[in-house]
Amino acid sequence: MLSYRHAFHAGNHADVLKHFVLVQLLEYFNQKDKPYWYIDTHAGAGCYSLDQAFARKNAEYEEGIGRILGRKDIPAELKSYLKLVRDLNPNKGKLHLYPGSPCCAAPLLREDDRMRLFELHPSDSRLLQKTFENAGNKVLIQELDGFTGINAFLPPPTRRALVLIDPPYEVKTDYRTVLTMMKESLRRFPTGTYVVWFPRLNSMMARELPEKLKRLPITSWLNVSLDVQKPSEDGYGMYGSGLFIVNPPWNLPATLKKVMPYLVQVLGLDEGAKYELEAMIP
Repeated sequence: MLSYRHAFHAGNHADVLKHFVLVQLLEYFNQKDKPYWYIDTHAGAGCYSLDQAFARKNAEYEEGIGRILGRKDIPAELKSYLKLVRDLNPNKGKLHLYPGSPCCAAPLLREDDRMRLFELHPSDSRLLQKTFENAGNKVLIQELDGFTGINAFLPPPTRRALVLIDPPYEVKTDYRTVLTMMKESLRRFPTGTYVVWFPRLNSMMARELPEKLKRLPITSWLNVSLDVQKPSEDGYGMYGSGLFIVNPPWNLPATLKKVMPYLVQVLGLDEGAKYELEAMIP
């Protein structure tokens, strides 16, 4: 399906959770001198204008990054992520641009690290190419389905990689495809760190995905979710989001225990706002 455009949702509560955690993971990877690859199966356009029609339609960023940027009580663990956003918006007090996952990752990659990006939507793929047109061989972009295209890059020559799997789930088969892709990726490269984003919906497939991911052949995982409101009475709409991480850093649970209550407080819309965190890290 090629109708989905992430620009409609750029900077919303799901992006805040996803990109904050992504920055934490990359900073952990950077603690070792050995290079790594960042692989994004659904990279989107890379960066998003919040002044254009896509983002303005629902202005979801106002209930996400817009609620956090500029606050004085920000936990230290959020500051690296927020710096990335501020660096794109030097005009203080006004949000014009929001970095998608590739643009969150790019400033953190070192000289020998590499980025491999997939985006199937032709318009977003062209925007992604333009965003990284001066990146040289550090960034490779392919207009392909990342679910299958990823196989060509696993295992990476560095034997270190962070893989973000962030499909829109507009097609119900995406839930099954995520599991199929993860099984094959783990067969090829069991030591990689994999981050699977998922929506929180009144849907059996959405609710079951984290439990099915736990049953993969893995020994180390973390599951974190953020609900910003209670589910709607009619059963429609996303009320939160989550991340399932395979082979997470040992110190990530402690970081999340500090930050998640703050995100609930700042991003919560009603009494249904909450977070859940569970992990198995030997």
